[in-house]
Amino acid sequence: MPIPVGDATKCRITDGLENTTVPVNKETVICVDASQAGDGKVTCRIRSPSGNDIDIDIVENPDGTFSILFTPQMMGAYTINIKFGGQSVPGGEYDVQVLTSNDWSISAVSPEEYEKYLEDQVGATEDLISPDTVDAVHAGAPGAGLFQPVDIRIPVGPIFNFVSAYVVMPSGKKAYPKIQDNKDGTVTVRYQPTEIGLHELYVKYNNDDIEGSPFKFHVDAINSGHVTAYGPGLCHGIVNEPAEFTIVTKDAGAGGLSLAIEGPSKTEIKCVDNGDGTCTVGYVPTAPGEYNVSVKFADSHIAGSPFTAKISPTAGEPRRKAQIGRSSEVSLKVMEQDINNLTASIRSPSGREEPCLLKRLANGHLGISFTPREVGEHLVNVFRNGQHINGSPFKIIVGESELGNASKVRVAGEGLQNGMANEINEFMVDTRDAGYGGLSLSIEGPSKADIECLDNEDGSCRVTYKPTEPGNYIINIKFSDEHVPGSPFNVSVGGEPSSRMTERITRHREAADITHIGSQCELSLKIPVAFFARFAHYQEETQTTSGTSPFDMTASVTSPSGLTELCDIVSLDDNHYSIKFVPKEMGVHTVSVKHKDMHIPGSPFEFTVGPITGGGSHKVHAAGPGLEKGEINQPCEFNIYTREAGAGGLSIAVEGPSKAELDFDDRKDGSCGVKYVVTEPGEYLVSVKFNDEHIPESPFKVYITPSIGDARKLSVAALQQKGLQVGKPAAFVVNYNGASKGKLRARVISPSGTEEEALIQEIDDGEYAVRFIPRENGVHNVFVTFDGCDIPDSPFRVLVGKVDADPGMVTASGDGLRTGQTGQTCKFVVNTCNAGAGALAVTVEGPSKVKLECKEVDEGYEFTYSPTAPGDYMITIRYAGVNIAGSPFKAKIEGQGKPSGYHEQASVVVETVTKTSVMSKFSGLQKFQSDASRCTAEGNGLKKAFRGKQATFSVDTSQAGNNMMFVGMMGPKGPCEELCVKNQGGYVYKINYIVRERGDYMLVVKWGDQQIPGSPFCVHVD
Repeated sequence: MPIPVGDATKCRITDGLENTTVPVNKETVICVDASQAGDGKVTCRIRSPSGNDIDIDIVENPDGTFSILFTPQMMGAYTINIKFGGQSVPGGEYDVQVLTSNDWSISAVSPEEYEKYLEDQVGATEDLISPDTVDAVHAGAPGAGLFQPVDIRIPVGPIFNFVSAYVVMPSGKKAYPKIQDNKDGTVTVRYQPTEIGLHELYVKYNNDDIEGSPFKFHVDAINSGHVTAYGPGLCHGIVNEPAEFTIVTKDAGAGGLSLAIEGPSKTEIKCVDNGDGTCTVGYVPTAPGEYNVSVKFADSHIAGSPFTAKISPTAGEPRRKAQIGRSSEVSLKVMEQDINNLTASIRSPSGREEPCLLKRLANGHLGISFTPREVGEHLVNVFRNGQHINGSPFKIIVGESELGNASKVRVAGEGLQNGMANEINEFMVDTRDAGYGGLSLSIEGPSKADIECLDNEDGSCRVTYKPTEPGNYIINIKFSDEHVPGSPFNVSVGGEPSSRMTERITRHREAADITHIGSQCELSLKIPVAFFARFAHYQEETQTTSGTSPFDMTASVTSPSGLTELCDIVSLDDNHYSIKFVPKEMGVHTVSVKHKDMHIPGSPFEFTVGPITGGGSHKVHAAGPGLEKGEINQPCEFNIYTREAGAGGLSIAVEGPSKAELDFDDRKDGSCGVKYVVTEPGEYLVSVKFNDEHIPESPFKVYITPSIGDARKLSVAALQQKGLQVGKPAAFVVNYNGASKGKLRARVISPSGTEEEALIQEIDDGEYAVRFIPRENGVHNVFVTFDGCDIPDSPFRVLVGKVDADPGMVTASGDGLRTGQTGQTCKFVVNTCNAGAGALAVTVEGPSKVKLECKEVDEGYEFTYSPTAPGDYMITIRYAGVNIAGSPFKAKIEGQGKPSGYHEQASVVVETVTKTSVMSKFSGLQKFQSDASRCTAEGNGLKKAFRGKQATFSVDTSQAGNNMMFVGMMGPKGPCEELCVKNQGGYVYKINYIVRERGDYMLVVKWGDQQIPGSPFCVHVD
């Protein structure tokens, strides 16, 4: 996600925020004052009712303000999201309603006009209670006034400006209540009574009374000594939503309380004694209409009884209830025969978009499943081959009662307090009273403990877990992304530890030979077969490939000065390659090795020409599938690159349930290969140390599966290797191919390291759809497992966005990467010029917590951090999910300060923009020698032109040396419509152009980066 480079909280929307309605086909302007916010740019995204982003213009003004201009082309609700430096500005996320000119003239009224309208409706001589008065009364302590305040929630319509309301009191006076927009098609009318007796609330929408208006409610004094009742359930309600009111019996003496509700539907009455002389009564009406609510005390009606409650239909679509552990099902009321190639996503009122499941319902309609997290209107986008299906996007209304409430979840069981290693421990989770939401569970501790959750189909579930080692564990239980009461739980696990075996080898690594300018440099790479297997499913053949061809490989080297040229690739034997190049400079070079346009594990590599300085364990890198996963009795392979680390001892250890057979291959060029085989499944730790220090990311956790069995039969189809877009749903199909039933799971790891579960849905017998929405540009790894075992070729590498995000072109420089002082700001710059756009992730880890800040500069992004304790700080820089050459960097910080006792970490992620440097150099680029003053230009087109007619002039550069011709023309309203430059031969250029507007135009002609004599020319157009 983007990281702010300034302070977005200091931005102000000075114009446009108050316009909740705007006219169609007319330009609308929003002004943002960012003059106090520091460095950064204002960005804006406006989404139309159809779900598409509309074209906007953002103008940066000299005074630090920004003007956002857009012209809506259709009527409906538009969603606006304004950010500064990638962070939302205050009030920058809101909706506007686009209306026809006639509707807009009615709704877009000023506050003064609205006051006048109310006076005309209520009467100019009547006494009015203003909203300010209501707020002042509400601000008092509860019960401080004579009467209980009245809050009534009423469904109206989508345009808040159309709503008006007034209250007629028992004396005949009329009051002006406060109206609050709930952003979901309803409003809350708040009124502070001043009289005892029957009141009437009149609510109008677009000058017409809404259904049920007027609403009647009775007001009695607090502490009157009589039984009284108050609350919205006595006068109004909404179908299928709880209607509540309160009865006050304090100081009323002895007597029995009786309740009765009569109306269009049967309702169950619930009465809860609050223990303070009051009780809360609730009922859920299931049909609209008038309900009579009778409240009797000592066999007599209390004041106002029987009350009349008018129940309104639900606003928008009918609501669907979500079950625990599952999502809500909603019919889209369209018929679709083939849903295999459909993808769907749902966008919440806040603008967050997530994938959702598609299914065919029993009635043949297309349906979706999702977990509601926000109140309001949700948009469901359903695509076939990237295009909306008929009726898409669909609208769904989510009400307050459909959101999950973690505080109402109940948990119980011995497994939340104590447990035993290598035994099943359990507890229960009950969400029946908690609303609708997703349940998530996790366990942290000395060993991996797989969690199993058995849904009881009644809103509760039984949870079991089996740790393999004794010790203290933490169990996290969340409902709707919030901890339930008591979570996280500390659990003491006893029992005997499992038997783990360790196999270790140690080898001494000599310093690499010093290379020189003009000598041939060589990098030897043994690429594991498993890496190439990940691309096999993209080939037309169905058999698995066992290797690759040199034609699939590319390699390039970038010198310290930025010169990039191709390397020679020589195939030595099966999947063993030699990368060769001849350096022309001393210093650190970057070698990028790609297979089918994707960096191989470990690439880009650092290669120093000349003496190697600053070595150590942080300069050792290990990569390969044997550090990610494996299978029993099958070789697990990975590579280690030690060339940049200097001389030292290299130690490799494999610890796990069985002894490992280790094989070490020293390639004598600063790299080596490791292969190991284990016989028992489980979690293994692979440790790689250099001079007794762990290298980056060591120890590696590797899960070794049993023989994967039927998982070998599973295959993937319709998975795009390239062309995926950020925020757009992606889908592929997993075929069982005759495999037995088992648990299928999919997860996606983005370039920045974040992990998300993918959605899985059965679309046919033995055929499942996997859907996810990528949130970053770069290479994503999609893991697909069957009964805990990766299916063949998993994880699958997919490229999101353009191919231009290249970590091999990113460099980092600055003293902050090597040295620094406590209490002082350390700086470094990450240069992303010519590296394309991608996710830049930077992490600083060390003895103290640092505030890591980022700011955009011309060549890339400048990072600053201020350490408060001395020691070594590791700075990791990843681009598009790949470490750049030299990462991680070690900064030695000196000075005063006390370390925290454990390593602290600070991270930022920047979604970069494409930057191009005019100083970039490429191999073979010639140097131009020219003199623009020796160019000559002639022709009528240099002075005068006519609208819609072609004008011409020529430029002779035959005496001006060798360079490039640049021509541009700007008029009163922008550039000219057509301009053509044609080389006539003999270094003479003919320029034709056509303009459409009258006025004076500026014509610029350059030879290279210098203007020719007379330029810029002034051309008058008639």
